Amino acid sequence: MSTFDEAIEARRVGEGRYEIRPDDRFAIAGAVNGGVLLASVLRAVLDSSPHPYPIATSAHFLRAPRPEPAQVEVEWLKQGKAAATARATLVQGGRPMLETTVTTGALGDPDDPGGLSWTGEPPRLPPIGECQDIQDARGPRVFSGYVKQVDIRLDPATVGWVHGQPSGTPEMRGYFQLREPREPDAYLLALAVDSLPPVVFGIEVVGWSPTVELTWHMRALPAPGALRVAARCRHVSGGWFDEEAEVWDAAGRLVAQSRQIALVGRTSRS
Repeated sequence: MSTFDEAIEARRVGEGRYEIRPDDRFAIAGAVNGGVLLASVLRAVLDSSPHPYPIATSAHFLRAPRPEPAQVEVEWLKQGKAAATARATLVQGGRPMLETTVTTGALGDPDDPGGLSWTGEPPRLPPIGECQDIQDARGPRVFSGYVKQVDIRLDPATVGWVHGQPSGTPEMRGYFQLREPREPDAYLLALAVDSLPPVVFGIEVVGWSPTVELTWHMRALPAPGALRVAARCRHVSGGWFDEEAEVWDAAGRLVAQSRQIALVGRTSRS
């Protein structure tokens, strides 16, 4: 079992009840990455789902759980032939930490010539060997233990912030995979959509920028190999910023999309 699979393990302890443990090996500035928490919740949901994939997931991050035992409570709101929807809550110490709604379903063959199909272009990135390993970044808290588990290679055009020279554009692009061998799947996509440094680093390096709400869609089962992730922001103001991300697989197919709203971290001038 990979470190990631250990971190997202959900053990069934009753009807609609699962035990998990937020893993600080995936922590950033002391808080476990939201994508890892989502993957833990999805483990619990898919355990009793009539369909195999999390097609749409909406999550509200209420509090940062501690690296101690927690529970996921799953309640099915509807189980249909094409889609099923569940409410799943991550609870710790009797308090809700993460509230999600997950719709599961099947994924059709993206190469079916008889199906309606259209998509945009995948992000253009330099060869992976020319991109910067996030482990070499010197951002806030150096992303803690998180960078020891994930292999993120950032497009040089988006890493000026590492050298104190932000590009002036709130966007991030790069390759994503785990540092240990593990092929991408639905659980890893839940991490990939929230994997890159905050896009506001492209304007100014700030402190921890917690996600408040994130919605992501699974579009296809990814092919083996590194994923390409591109994230951008439309608007930053009033202490908040949005972030849109697309995840493309090694075969050049769009496999996941997300949108989130987050708080701008404290700047050095604050």
